[in-house]
Amino acid sequence: MELPRIECVILAAGSSTRLGTDKALIRIGGRTLVGWLSERVAKIGVDVTVVANKSNIEEISEDLLEAKVVENREPQKGRTGSLKVGISSIDSKGKNYRLLVMPVDRPGFSNSTLEKLISLEESSCPIKDGRGGHPLLLSAEDVERVRGSAGDSPLREIVDPTRFEVFDEMLHLNIDTPPDMERLGQKLDLIF
Repeated sequence: MELPRIECVILAAGSSTRLGTDKALIRIGGRTLVGWLSERVAKIGVDVTVVANKSNIEEISEDLLEAKVVENREPQKGRTGSLKVGISSIDSKGKNYRLLVMPVDRPGFSNSTLEKLISLEESSCPIKDGRGGHPLLLSAEDVERVRGSAGDSPLREIVDPTRFEVFDEMLHLNIDTPPDMERLGQKLDLIF
């Protein structure tokens, strides 16, 4: 049986208050972080939709000519609200699909983890040392659950992904502070 198609949403509508600069627009590997993530996903043949906010949508749109960029007009409602904006945009191509969910500030997954995720049908996420990481794959059924949920509901209350162990050294990296940015830059070779 053929798997439903796969799409990707990169969540880049957060305010980045702890970092003091827009996380999506920091430079990594010669590109913006959101551009670098989008390029990694596009290289494996998956269409990318980026959910941006009012202050970064123009710059992201100019940087990502190959991705669809949509605005979350209510980013204060959180990640599930942003995810719903992305799903709504993708739905114009048909509603039966699996979805990779990538918060822009959690870029430490390897290409092998990404390839494993896109081969799966059920909702899944990588773990390392007993802690979950990103990206998250949502099954077509769980995409439907998100569609029907409140935008301010935590995603962990809507879906319960299967977890699989990975050895990605940087899996738990969360870009929140300048030292996190430095760590990503120094360890970029560990991600691939």
